[in-house]
Amino acid sequence: MTEKVEYGKWVEVNFDCLPLRCVSRLDIPLDASPKLAERMLRIKRAIDTHGTLNSYYLHHADCTFHFTNNPNLGMVQFAFEGVVLTDEQDVRARNCELEISLHRETCSWLNQAIVDWLEDSVKYAVLTEFDRFIQAGDLTKAIERIRQIEREAEESGGFMGMYL
Repeated sequence: MTEKVEYGKWVEVNFDCLPLRCVSRLDIPLDASPKLAERMLRIKRAIDTHGTLNSYYLHHADCTFHFTNNPNLGMVQFAFEGVVLTDEQDVRARNCELEISLHRETCSWLNQAIVDWLEDSVKYAVLTEFDRFIQAGDLTKAIERIRQIEREAEESGGFMGMYL
């Protein structure tokens, strides 16, 4: 008897996406936390390097590889942040430039060569998942949410509430 049990995804990719064409201001507020100021500087560098057209900043992001069906054994997770560039029609991811770091793992047989190989694999996983993100219409939804926030900010004289 053959039994097939499906437990979930082997690779999970999660991210928040900021379309760089929606960034209207690059100045850092005087009361910004150091962490926010650093992120804003990274976004500014991304715009300086890649421009705003067909470029997207991914943050609050991770990529998790599962090598067994037990999350307490054989899981390797990387945190990442950086830019995904799409084709001219904005329908396919073509390249990414990411800062990637090992975040956590439950894989006792992990060695540096495997970490290096998986770190390279994160880029391919992100490009694949970003294509799925575009196909699901989430890219269009993200752009519209940002435009709505900008309209609300303009209507309220620029004040959107504390910490936004």
